[in-house]
Amino acid sequence: MSGVHDGLSDEELVRRFNDGDAAALEEILRRYQRPLFNFILRSVRDRDRAEELLQDVFLKVVQRSSEFQGNSKFSTWLYTIARNLCIDTSRKMVFRRHRSLDAPLKADEAEGATLLDRVANEGPAADRAVIGQDLQARIAAAVEELPEEQREVFLMRELQNMAFKEIADIVGVPENTVKSRMRYALERLQRALAEYEDYVRELER
Repeated sequence: MSGVHDGLSDEELVRRFNDGDAAALEEILRRYQRPLFNFILRSVRDRDRAEELLQDVFLKVVQRSSEFQGNSKFSTWLYTIARNLCIDTSRKMVFRRHRSLDAPLKADEAEGATLLDRVANEGPAADRAVIGQDLQARIAAAVEELPEEQREVFLMRELQNMAFKEIADIVGVPENTVKSRMRYALERLQRALAEYEDYVRELER
């Protein structure tokens, strides 16, 4: 069924869904379920809550699909809904159970590759495994300690590979502000990992 819709743009899928094509929604779900879950998980840091919010996001897509006018990319509209739900949820939480960046990147896996695994897998040899693990922990802690507005920009850029313009549309600030937040985030991370500067430089060769 999904093969019929594979070559269609997101915007065309929304139009078809509004015209009564239920399979068009299935294709949207297929495209966005995993990356959207990862996005939500990094925000709320709780897997069960992230799964609930993912369902809420797609429920809102169904309820509000007719409101999408195509003035922006569908992905921008979708992630804006997700971000607003995450913000609302975070405000209602009395205690936030912080999850580090060692949560699996893949939504359908209890275990699997993580953001920090990428650093370790691409870098140190076996004889440098200990320092590599320490570096992973320090990166996770440094990212968690970023101010919220910097952390969300950093994660959208690094995890979702979003363009600065799209991040700006989602967050609702000028593109230059997004770039500044990203720059400040990178500067904070660099300072936090200063003692590993030579090590990281060697990994990047």
